[in-house]
Amino acid sequence: MKLFDVYPLFDIEPVKGLDCFVWDNNGTKYLDLYGGHAVISIGHAHPHYVERMSSQISKLGFYSNSVQNSLQEQLAEKLGEMSGYPDYSLFLCNSGAEANENALKLASFHTGRSKVIAFRKAFHGRTSAAVEATDNQSIIAPINRNNHVTFVDGEDIVMVEQLLQAGDVAAVIIEGIVGIGGIFEPSAGFLQALREMCTKYNVVLILDEIQSGYGRSGKFFAHQYAGIKPDIISVAKGMGNGFPIGGILISPQFPAKYGMLGTTFGGNHLACAAGLAVLEVMEKENLTENAAQVGEKWMKDLATVPGLKEIRGKGLMIGLEFTKPIKALRHSLLFTEKIFTGVSGSNVVRLLPPLTLTHDLAAIFTTAVIKTLEK
Repeated sequence: MKLFDVYPLFDIEPVKGLDCFVWDNNGTKYLDLYGGHAVISIGHAHPHYVERMSSQISKLGFYSNSVQNSLQEQLAEKLGEMSGYPDYSLFLCNSGAEANENALKLASFHTGRSKVIAFRKAFHGRTSAAVEATDNQSIIAPINRNNHVTFVDGEDIVMVEQLLQAGDVAAVIIEGIVGIGGIFEPSAGFLQALREMCTKYNVVLILDEIQSGYGRSGKFFAHQYAGIKPDIISVAKGMGNGFPIGGILISPQFPAKYGMLGTTFGGNHLACAAGLAVLEVMEKENLTENAAQVGEKWMKDLATVPGLKEIRGKGLMIGLEFTKPIKALRHSLLFTEKIFTGVSGSNVVRLLPPLTLTHDLAAIFTTAVIKTLEK
């Protein structure tokens, strides 16, 4: 049997990682400024993470959600405390797409409605409702084209209100910072207006913090820069530092009912150990504050890079938009400078390193990209 060929792959196989570095099977060392799609939050092979996971797997890796699991309760309590949402409830699942799927489903249950407002450049996942709310027609199959979602261009609050006035909208879903679409940060004023409109029309406001959450922006959640509280917050990626885990934080206004949401693997013992380890390291090492401080200086230093059209982002979620395509630049950074980065479209380099990144490591990239462009 062969693998189903769905990704173009670089001819590199990482086999070992430590903090912000990975090594391939030839022993070549790379600076990881992508973290496997913003997944590596506390660094590769963090000692506390390794100990937590090893200890748990030696005792019990999994049992179903038909029994008590105090690790789930510990994770919910710790996440509520660190995120600033102690009064919310936590539903655990396995991925970001599943988190958004459950968020949209819960919103529809709650309102009795089926329509959704999303935004251009959005990426919310590849499952049924989540992919319909994703602004990429090439990954939406005919079975997903159910006319539930209307996309709004930019920060058109007038259009949002016009759509809400129809009375059939269950949810508005928006990323805390648009990730795959190119690192675009919604303005505080727009998020505040969305919150006001959703409250006015009894519509559920969902903040997709799957990529922008967990300290990456310099606050626990990127929407906290706007001083708002969504009704549901979806999380994943950095939540488990590489172990599959996701979830939704649910406002107290939603009553839980048996059978409404469910999962086989979500919130399993090993996933919860991963989630707890991440939060414990983030707290002990002040990684949210580190992301804010390193990111702020890094963005200032990156302003000296030639050929830049714009620098966008917050904390350690940074987009560099160039005036020309960056395919050759990214290739040179990877194969000559040995630095992993991400892309968006043809002109944007995305930087999503572990939150442990230091000023010195950030400077390595700045020097390398300037050197590469000046050749």
